[in-house]
Amino acid sequence: MPQQADGLEDAAILMMSLGEEEASEVFKHLSPKEVQKLGEAIARTKTITRERVNEVIDKFTSVAAAQSLLISNSSDYVRSVLKRALGDDKAALLIDRILQGGDVSGIESLKWMDPSSVAELLRNEHPQIVAAILVHLDFDQAADILKFFTERQRNEVMLRVATMEGIQPLALKDLNEVLFNVLAGGDKMRKSSLGGVKSAAEMINLMGTAIEGTVIESIRNHDPDLAQKIMDKMFVFDDVIKLDDKAIQTLLKEVSSDVLIVALKGAQPELKEKFLANMSSRAAESLREDLESRGPMRLSEVEAQQKEILKTVRRLADEGTIVLGGGGDDAMV
Repeated sequence: MPQQADGLEDAAILMMSLGEEEASEVFKHLSPKEVQKLGEAIARTKTITRERVNEVIDKFTSVAAAQSLLISNSSDYVRSVLKRALGDDKAALLIDRILQGGDVSGIESLKWMDPSSVAELLRNEHPQIVAAILVHLDFDQAADILKFFTERQRNEVMLRVATMEGIQPLALKDLNEVLFNVLAGGDKMRKSSLGGVKSAAEMINLMGTAIEGTVIESIRNHDPDLAQKIMDKMFVFDDVIKLDDKAIQTLLKEVSSDVLIVALKGAQPELKEKFLANMSSRAAESLREDLESRGPMRLSEVEAQQKEILKTVRRLADEGTIVLGGGGDDAMV
């Protein structure tokens, strides 16, 4: 982990030394997760000595000499990730440069808005319309938006997400022009396989346990079988114990010790032992001591760190690095 952190810091220093215009061009060649990690590292970087900058540039020069050129990704990739990747207003100038001349409208524009603003925009729309829009967004953004709805609205929307079999672009035309201009030529677009049980499970996963229970219960009252199908697709923190040892070891390389300690404060003893068994004796002993020395912690803080680990698990699964077992019809995710 320290080596990975050093590399990320080096990359952040290099990007800052390039200047905004050149750095924006580099961002176009990165994957979404790379942009997110690098953007966060840049935001954390404060005062750097000239000696450290020179060290990074020298290191980059030697490494670059042995590397082939990067293959360019679509600029749409950049638009879809930069707000989450770079965070607050400090990144505004960089975002403006990258998106200069670009047309960000309709649903695409919602991806750049904070969850409370999107919730306010959609609050008075029919639940079916809200569901049709949310399934176009990233699951974590959709989950954050739903947290600003009333319990009744949230439950009605999630029921429609779970029963949705696809999206016809015409279904979005009940919203104002800003929301459906992005679907230019919508009548010619084929039905997208969005929504459904898996989408509902992903969103509910990211809402937090308090909201999660009321949403599932509401859906169960309407359709018990549907509620069970959603629960079968959900992957919660306790399900990490279902990962094999190799997957746990891979996960440990991606998660910082501070995050792991807080997350495990609220974990079942069996799950704690699962992690400890896949660490070196020295690391396991250190983790045990840290867990014992930590005093009581707020449940919200523990759940927040567990959510961070779940995001890492899903990313690794999406990349094919690990396999999520159990639950649902599919053995692999």
